[in-house]
Amino acid sequence: MKAKKLILVTSDSHPMNKSFITITEDLSKELGIDKEIKNEDYSFLSDYGEKDDFGMSWLPQLFIETDDGKITPILTQMPFGKDLKPDEEEAKREALNKIKNLIS
Repeated sequence: MKAKKLILVTSDSHPMNKSFITITEDLSKELGIDKEIKNEDYSFLSDYGEKDDFGMSWLPQLFIETDDGKITPILTQMPFGKDLKPDEEEAKREALNKIKNLIS
């Protein structure tokens, strides 16, 4: 199984939007795969995304599509550092580890 593309579902107005876009672009370059950015695609999130206790999806969420057509969430929550600021490096590491575990 190989990684085919990254899919980010986000919103321009979300505070974590820029961080998720940066992570998506970095992973896309590092893995040499395509990326797709969907804006507020709640039907996609309903089908593939993580949901809260009420069955509602949230933004942003990052997915990987593999060459067998399977779509898996790889980053749905931004980790925060000890300074309580978003930790993009840790988020990228987490996403990369999930991808490696999926395609190994």
